[in-house]
Amino acid sequence: MSSSVLFGRRGDSGVTSSANPGDIFPNWQGENERWLFLSPHDDDIICGCGLTFIAALHCGIKTFAGVVTNGKMGYCTPEERNTIVEVRHNECVSSFAALGLPSENLYFLNHDDGSLNRQAGRRFATGAPDEGPAIEGAVGMQNSLVWLLRQTRPNRLFVPTITDLHPDHKFTNSEAMISIFHAQGSIWPELGEPIPEIPAIYEYATYSNFITPPTLRVRVSDDLFERKIYGILQYKSQKQIDLTIKIQRENGVEEFLREAEFDVFEPQRCKKLFAEAEKN
Repeated sequence: MSSSVLFGRRGDSGVTSSANPGDIFPNWQGENERWLFLSPHDDDIICGCGLTFIAALHCGIKTFAGVVTNGKMGYCTPEERNTIVEVRHNECVSSFAALGLPSENLYFLNHDDGSLNRQAGRRFATGAPDEGPAIEGAVGMQNSLVWLLRQTRPNRLFVPTITDLHPDHKFTNSEAMISIFHAQGSIWPELGEPIPEIPAIYEYATYSNFITPPTLRVRVSDDLFERKIYGILQYKSQKQIDLTIKIQRENGVEEFLREAEFDVFEPQRCKKLFAEAEKN
């Protein structure tokens, strides 16, 4: 059986399906498509939207992954506490290689795992302990994410759902949104050239439901599904891996995404609402 992918969009008139992503994703840019997936932790992409990631690679789309945290809190035995960062890094490299991602398209931002709330924003580096990774003399998630957006220049961005129970997932989403705004402007020029457009935004689910029902579906053939399973199996340090595999097999060969808006405030819309109300 040959590998295959099927994309679907749910609309008012039903579901439109196509093997060609250009038929499903609006404003398709052909060879200029660039997809960036943000992963709060090293295994969130593969568990939350691994089939979508594999589908992008299968379709020849220029694909990037950004891992936000360093896996520091991912240890399962006392002996691993001082080694888990290196272990998780190596497992992550192996996992994305198993999916077929070129190594140069995998970025590690190396923020401390479990405390992204303390690493929000941007500030100049002082060299203080636990300050976080520095890029161009500054620290903070917005510093890292603006730099990553300007390096990869995506026209589509995939992030964890804002409703997720895990604070690291929420902060990855919210810091990504304001970072898009910064990345498109001329602020902080040392982080790279401004991106030419605001990317389309898609949320994937890991622990929690979407805030509104998903609008996109991705289905893959059994062999591509097994590639996802093999990628998950690279995280050997995670003792719950058998349960993760069981859940993935129960979920099967399809995933769902929610299209999200980068909703810039427009006073004209508010004026229109009041004007219509006054007519009544």
